[in-house]
Amino acid sequence: MKLLQMLASFKNAFAGLNHTLRTQRNMRIHFIMAVLALIISLYLKISRLELLMVFFSIFLVISMELFNTAVEIIIDMISSEYRIRAKIVKNVSAAAVLVAALNALIVAYLVFADKFVSFLERMAG
Repeated sequence: MKLLQMLASFKNAFAGLNHTLRTQRNMRIHFIMAVLALIISLYLKISRLELLMVFFSIFLVISMELFNTAVEIIIDMISSEYRIRAKIVKNVSAAAVLVAALNALIVAYLVFADKFVSFLERMAG
């Protein structure tokens, strides 16, 4: 019985991820960027530690986007009229995504910049 409950929990979690991917433009952008980062990681043969940092950044951004989507849905369920506090809550949850995305950009720069420059120098001859 517990195994069935656990499987149902995973099914529900994937349903939430699927819903977010289908309905949230920013989540689709984050996923595209994640795939690109992973392709670049493989192509540039980054170290295991660097790959860990890339994966952590990807999962942090995706998690924050899921959190932001959940907060927005809850706020919309609670109140259909404009309220300044509802706007503040939505802005704060969006800020969490922004902070995670900025972290991802910093990690990408630190991991990829030197390798990308070296790659361009090799291509130039």
